[in-house]
Amino acid sequence: MVFDLDMIRAVYAEMASRVEAARKLLNKPLTLTEKILYSHLFEGKANTEYSRGVSYVDFMPDRVAMQDATAQMALLQFMMAGKKKVSVPSTVHCDHLIQARDGAATDLKNALNTSKEVFDFLASVSNKYGIGFWKPGAGIIHQVVLENYAFPGGMMIGTDSHTVNAGGLGMIAIGVGGADAVDVMAGMPWELKFPKLIGVKLTGKLSGWASAKDIILKVAGILTVKGGTGYILEYFGDGAKNLSCTGKGTICNMGAEIGATTSTFGYDEKMADYLNITGREAVAEMANAVKEHLTGDDEVYANPHKYFDQVIEVDLSSLEPHINGPFTPDRATPLSQFAEEVRKNGWPTQLEVGLIGSCTNSSYEDISRAASVARQAVNKKLKTRSEFTITPGSELVRYTTERDGFLDDFAKIGGVVLANACGPCIGQWARHTNDPNRKNSIITSFNRNFAKRNDGNPNTHAFVASPEIVTALTIAGDLTFNPQTDTLLNEEGQKVKLDEPQGMELPPNGFAVEDSGYLAPAEDGSHIEIAVNPNSDRLQLLAPFEPWDGKDLTGLRVLIKAKGKCTTDHISMAGPWLKYRGHLDNISNNLLTGAVNYFNDATDSIKNVITGDYGSVPQVQRFYKENGIATIVVGDHNYGEGSSREHAAMEPRHLGVKVVLVKSFARIHETNLKKQGMLALTFTHEADYDKVLEDDVIDIKGLERIAPGKNLTLILKHIDGSEDAIIVNHTYNENQISWFNAGSALNLIRQNQN
Repeated sequence: MVFDLDMIRAVYAEMASRVEAARKLLNKPLTLTEKILYSHLFEGKANTEYSRGVSYVDFMPDRVAMQDATAQMALLQFMMAGKKKVSVPSTVHCDHLIQARDGAATDLKNALNTSKEVFDFLASVSNKYGIGFWKPGAGIIHQVVLENYAFPGGMMIGTDSHTVNAGGLGMIAIGVGGADAVDVMAGMPWELKFPKLIGVKLTGKLSGWASAKDIILKVAGILTVKGGTGYILEYFGDGAKNLSCTGKGTICNMGAEIGATTSTFGYDEKMADYLNITGREAVAEMANAVKEHLTGDDEVYANPHKYFDQVIEVDLSSLEPHINGPFTPDRATPLSQFAEEVRKNGWPTQLEVGLIGSCTNSSYEDISRAASVARQAVNKKLKTRSEFTITPGSELVRYTTERDGFLDDFAKIGGVVLANACGPCIGQWARHTNDPNRKNSIITSFNRNFAKRNDGNPNTHAFVASPEIVTALTIAGDLTFNPQTDTLLNEEGQKVKLDEPQGMELPPNGFAVEDSGYLAPAEDGSHIEIAVNPNSDRLQLLAPFEPWDGKDLTGLRVLIKAKGKCTTDHISMAGPWLKYRGHLDNISNNLLTGAVNYFNDATDSIKNVITGDYGSVPQVQRFYKENGIATIVVGDHNYGEGSSREHAAMEPRHLGVKVVLVKSFARIHETNLKKQGMLALTFTHEADYDKVLEDDVIDIKGLERIAPGKNLTLILKHIDGSEDAIIVNHTYNENQISWFNAGSALNLIRQNQN
């Protein structure tokens, strides 16, 4: 089925003229990224040259995608915007609220019971406002988008950081918070600082155990979790053309782990093949007609250092498999060196669980390659020594791989097929363990591996690799096993070696599915009423945040000074808290409970400076709010990295935090704070972080005259009577200052609508 064909046709009809306008304006050859961005300006044809990393630009994305955990808050906000229908094609995908425990059928049935209220709410709101709805079990948002909605040269935003997966089909696809989605669905421009560009030249061709996953694992090791912040990665070269479309998607997907705005590839035959086999021949035909505009100009790729801000080169012919982790996705180790790293660092060598699938690696190609390894285990009489789970990315992939016998290959070695949902990747995992705090090792083909992310255990050492490497190590049950060189002892006492995995990019007999899980919205939803039980603990209608009173902030107390890595998982945990994503007050009870307090090295234990007692972060903050005490949160580098979840910005706003002051922000989180009317600041001098003390009273000077590029002054009043004055930066432009003045971007939309 082809969705939104008229919209795609309209984009391609305008593309040539818009690209040529940009080329004339910039007077140089264009990267693919520039072609897509300049052809999606809200103003229409380009008449202004924007500076990379400097200019804030209004864009007009083609579509919006939302997953169920974030869609709740996004749609609750959209309901306040006063619109009768979404202005661009939009979809909701129910993939986060299914807990993995016993297997697909049982887990899905349980989710339909426990989250019925939320699913019904999302379905009815989607039906009313013209939003496509994908039922629980239909698949993970990013895989479903790649199969049905992504198209070369398009631009989309999604309320999940891994929206970037659609770059595998040549899109500019960007993860955002729900308030950004509301802007676009309401027909407003979407603002983004014009990104800098990193060109990644791929040469050669993958072979043996190496896969597309290993490309991004290596790149993550090069750039680190913050090296891509403010950049779009554009992959090119003969090596890129050799990769399958879904392999490209895997690479783009994990670009979120290096902080990249997004990643993308130029249109090629592999993308055309994927469009054709997923029933979108019409899209491929239209793309072929404008294909010169769907990739970077030849001069750019011939002289990349001249046109990109940074260039990385990876030789695929010499690339070996990598394993990244633990506790961070950028700790990259080549497989040949990994056993030594395990022993040197004292990581648990016994591998307890191997997990493959997720939005990152659940394509037909991924599953077929992993299944070929599983098949060998049966044929070579090997017994699997670790627990093994498989998460298909969509019902289309699950049905087809079952038909082709791959799921049976997994079952024969004890593999359990989970629901077509996020499951363990997002912490929705009821792990089978007799000690939930035991130091242990697991390995996944997922994207993130922060502490406690998968199972809530801070002692779980989670490693990330390709599905075929995960399968091999799961069979061995040993983290130090290298399938390229090592042998295993089979049930007959013989030493056997695993052969290189074999797979197919696309199913030879095509894809098949009985029920894709899609529900189309009503043509006219004006008659549909949305009811939310006021006593519900899962859903809560929103109340507008208070506008700024126009005065400097004074008398702020330090809620917490976070030490080290503080991701959105630390600020607003997922796992069991996902059920409260539609109830702002209830989910606010997890505010910053995972952050490490600088003053005592403890989590969820901070000083109430009024009473002198120590308590949990949300408990103390609620005390401050009830007593009219404004607060500030202080953080370290790359604060808010990870998921796009805007709850990490809405919770402190709801509970009365006024300011977040850090050494540096992750892009999405900084935007989310601004959208919710928060003051997001950075230290001019990072060493000033050390001057903030637990009992300080803080005044912010210059806020009454806040203006783009104008610094503010913080006065730190210490308990001994001394003071420190420090200079802090902000990145607010005039439009963002209007959000702050109004109390939130949504308040401004509603004012304009009224």
